[in-house]
Amino acid sequence: MERTDTMDEQQVVVAGETEGARRASGVSPAAQRVRAADPEVPAKAKRRQFSAEYKRRIVREADAASAPGEIGALLRREGLYSSHLITWRRQRERGELAGLSTKRGRKAKAVNALAKRVAELERDKRRLERKLEQAELLLDIQKKASRLLEIPLGSQDDDGSA
Repeated sequence: MERTDTMDEQQVVVAGETEGARRASGVSPAAQRVRAADPEVPAKAKRRQFSAEYKRRIVREADAASAPGEIGALLRREGLYSSHLITWRRQRERGELAGLSTKRGRKAKAVNALAKRVAELERDKRRLERKLEQAELLLDIQKKASRLLEIPLGSQDDDGSA
């Protein structure tokens, strides 16, 4: 068949070229063209992560499959590779799938209540020391202003009166 510029004839040629692949994968050529024309393709592919429950469910479904082609259909439907299934079965046999439900990363440090209280008191102490410095600075300014203006400052007695 000869290629021409009209869209209908190109579709016929493309459909004829990929018909074997379409039957094997179940994907239509139109869906392939839409995927290829998508301008919002991420620059770097994001690695897929599967939860432990999802892995267990897929392995159970694969184990329950009895007819020929059911496992392949399951993998195509979920967008998985046969290597995923093999790896997840091995993990299940070793008991690793049960351990995958725990959180990864650094473990939270046990917080000592006394250390937390000491840190809180030290913060309060620094804050109060800053306020004290400000108050002393204001008193020095008042003393200098009273000397410049020749205003006598009364000395306070023990009871607080001038």
